[in-house]
Amino acid sequence: MSGKETELECNEERSQITTNSHADLLVVGPGVLGSLVGRRWLELHEGCRVVGQTNTTNRHEELLSLGIFPVTKDSHSGDKFPYVIFCAPPSGSENYAAEVRAAAQRWNGEGSLLFTSSSFVYDVHDNGHCDESAPITEKGTSPRGDRLLNAEEEVLKVDGNVVRLAGLYARDRGAHMYWLQKGTVDARPDHFLNLIHYEDSADLCIEILRKNLRGQIFMGCDNTPVSRQDIMDIMMHSGKFAGNFHGFTKSDGPLGKKMNNSQTRERLGWQPKYNSFKDYVSTL
Repeated sequence: MSGKETELECNEERSQITTNSHADLLVVGPGVLGSLVGRRWLELHEGCRVVGQTNTTNRHEELLSLGIFPVTKDSHSGDKFPYVIFCAPPSGSENYAAEVRAAAQRWNGEGSLLFTSSSFVYDVHDNGHCDESAPITEKGTSPRGDRLLNAEEEVLKVDGNVVRLAGLYARDRGAHMYWLQKGTVDARPDHFLNLIHYEDSADLCIEILRKNLRGQIFMGCDNTPVSRQDIMDIMMHSGKFAGNFHGFTKSDGPLGKKMNNSQTRERLGWQPKYNSFKDYVSTL
């Protein structure tokens, strides 16, 4: 089936669905995280419509199978939604802030608008403590930081919300799998990382959306910072991952940060399912 045929069938289905317009959700960038949010939103809001906006038609059939109605960004009708979440990474856009601005314009101002940013923007190093009040990287420090901060501004200026997520992972996705595949990694082992499982990240995003908040910034992490070496030790000692990891080869270079999002948890009444990478691996 061609992408055009899929698009036509999708539009036909959309016109036949009775929707709960007060809970309709637009997911811009329905990748792993966005698809999870969309599926769970459908479970929580019977009769609503979830639309997934993509750059291409490559995954449209898959999205339809999940109950998410796919549209490409250049073919949508311009409908506005009470709930909008932007999950697309900066790598897929030449002008990221403009993409986020366009998504914000699809919000009708009723429910909630949420942008999934990154904990990269926190200016904390040397494995130092980092919470929601930590300083932010100054603009001009890095192109990546500038892209994220400019995108955040587009959302905050229209009273949308931002969640700065730590490293996302699942069994076969994340830094641990990249390192396992490489075998030897030119990085220092004592650099601390911060993680959050994809499922927990999706639940956190939904919690923010459903509270109909305005102009707030949240942090997403599991509150258990872990060194690169500890991540690989947990993996290899579990016996649940195939491969040979030989180690990290550097003893110098930049260190990370140790994140804690207790303020976010208190404000939202939210807790993750997986309190650490080790806890998650023990469930496999």
